[in-house]
Amino acid sequence: MYELIQISGQSYYIQSPAKIGLVKLNDTDVCLIDSGNDKDAGRKVRQILDKNGWHLTAIYNTHSNADHIGGNRYLQAQTKCKIYAPGIDCDFTRHPILEPSFLYGGYPCKDLRHKFLLAQESDAEFLTEDVLPDGFEMIPLPGHFFDMAGFRTPDDVVYLADCLSSRETLDKYQIGFIYDVDAYLKTLEMVKSLTARMFVPAHAEATADIKELAQYNIDKARKISGKIVAICEKPVCFERILQRLFDEYCLTMNFEQYVLVGSTVRSYLAWLKDSGKLDVCFENNMLLWKQAG
Repeated sequence: MYELIQISGQSYYIQSPAKIGLVKLNDTDVCLIDSGNDKDAGRKVRQILDKNGWHLTAIYNTHSNADHIGGNRYLQAQTKCKIYAPGIDCDFTRHPILEPSFLYGGYPCKDLRHKFLLAQESDAEFLTEDVLPDGFEMIPLPGHFFDMAGFRTPDDVVYLADCLSSRETLDKYQIGFIYDVDAYLKTLEMVKSLTARMFVPAHAEATADIKELAQYNIDKARKISGKIVAICEKPVCFERILQRLFDEYCLTMNFEQYVLVGSTVRSYLAWLKDSGKLDVCFENNMLLWKQAG
């Protein structure tokens, strides 16, 4: 873990629970794409920088999930590097309490205020094309989270953040976190059309061809949406839908999984309602989901 792996002349990644991109800008200066999940990840990154005599100029966060910004504060304090994050995710990076609050739908209890959902605050600035190093391209990747973005480096390596997951992860956990299902599917269709020397997803192996894995993620999302529609054959409340999905996929409920999977299922329900496949009714002061028509 935390092994530095070179992909091409300039581009590397650090093997960690969420891969950290590292790109050489010249003989001494480097930038990071994300920073790992906590202060300890930041320390390990700093050791790699020191070992190679590299100076960290900036961290470009793909999005604001805690496992991608957790090392920000430590590395910024140690190196005085700039930190950039895209769109709404910049606000979440500045005020990370927003993540568990958003997932829970209110003020999060202590069970949800831990490093896996709540990073330390860092002084982030808005990510725009003009703050990128020469030759970098920002690639919008909405869907998994609000304004997530990936990057193409000058030597044609594409860092894809969390826009897709490995087959193993999907087969084990089934329901990967999604904020906007429609945007997620459109992003994956776009990713299928990309070519690059190498693609580096945060939660899958680096590969020269991303099409097959992108399609696997699309197929999994569509299967889950079909299962939700089937569950709603008769009017049913959200909690019952969530229980059925956990039971049918043999998942184990805990507080963290409740908010992560629960938020995702709500996003599926919203997408299915907006696309005319589901509707709602109110009975005995309870919102029930049902098939449309």
